[in-house]
Amino acid sequence: MYSFVQAQADHSPLELSFLQPGFKSLEEWQPKARAKILELLFYAPPPVRPQPEIIRRTDRGDYTEEYLTFQTTPDLRVPAYVLVPKKARRPAPGIVALHSHDGVYLWGKEKIVENDQEHAWLTSFKRRAYGGKSIAAELARQGYVVITIDAFYWGERRMLLDDDPPAYRDRPLSMTEQDIRAFNARASQNESLLARSLLTAGTSWPGVLLWDDIRTLDYLASRPEVDPNRLACVGLSMGGYRTYLLAALDPRIKAAVDVGWMTSFASQIKQHVVNTIGFSFHINGLYRYMDYPDFSALIAPRALLVINGSQDQLFAPEGVKAAFEKIGRCYAKAGAPDRQRCRLYDAPHEFNLAMQAEAWEWLKRWV
Repeated sequence: MYSFVQAQADHSPLELSFLQPGFKSLEEWQPKARAKILELLFYAPPPVRPQPEIIRRTDRGDYTEEYLTFQTTPDLRVPAYVLVPKKARRPAPGIVALHSHDGVYLWGKEKIVENDQEHAWLTSFKRRAYGGKSIAAELARQGYVVITIDAFYWGERRMLLDDDPPAYRDRPLSMTEQDIRAFNARASQNESLLARSLLTAGTSWPGVLLWDDIRTLDYLASRPEVDPNRLACVGLSMGGYRTYLLAALDPRIKAAVDVGWMTSFASQIKQHVVNTIGFSFHINGLYRYMDYPDFSALIAPRALLVINGSQDQLFAPEGVKAAFEKIGRCYAKAGAPDRQRCRLYDAPHEFNLAMQAEAWEWLKRWV
């Protein structure tokens, strides 16, 4: 069966790639390409006022942390943290920070914020995935107003069942590693259930993720502390995917840092598709029109930094190489070759301290 499936990808015309010779003008191509991607998401919720409700404020020294909820659609109210630096010149630049997948569903936004009562398992996870840093807090200390939400199916928006034990509901510090792993395993197994349910309802998981992120950007831009002309986004893994998609489909993003999610789709099919092109990522029919790196032309001429690890087992090495090369060609054709950078670190699937240093310099340069 593999040869048949691979042939379908290899024969794709990628008819909407900006690198097709028929497309001469970036300004004329981008609206067509964006419209097609939005169409394939099968989700377009009506605009809604955010109606934020601030539940508590916490003094974190260099910044104030707000825990709040706000409306992203008529049907969804999402929990969020907003970190407001105390000494930054107002209005300050704003950043949407997007948490990773990593098969860890019990927590979402908590992966990238500081918490005085953090579970030891989560602290250990941050050491593995983020060099021990809470990146939203790191960015707030640098003078950015930062917002981070739970993605649909993660953190406070995780799937809970009626007969779940109290630990699954309350996430106490006494929760055992066995319980944490059991919850995450169950959530992983049930991704297909949620995806099938969304598809049956006529929509898609990536569509829900994207529009939550766009509405999060809406709310961030509306804050009086934020300069709406200086907005950026950053994320690891699924957060990198969401970063890239948000920057491609919302021109308000001036700079994006996509860490740990870049490939050419066709290279993933043989060995890497199972744990990488998950239901939360899959845009049905996309490869007929564009490959994933083609999205970079939707970001151009705005700034894009892509970082992958050479030891990352989620991505075929030849797919990463092909994607980096295509991004370079897209930006060259767009007339902005210096506004993209693709970097391969000798590292696994992580956002380590060296990567963070490069990312923060990139944001400082372009936002």
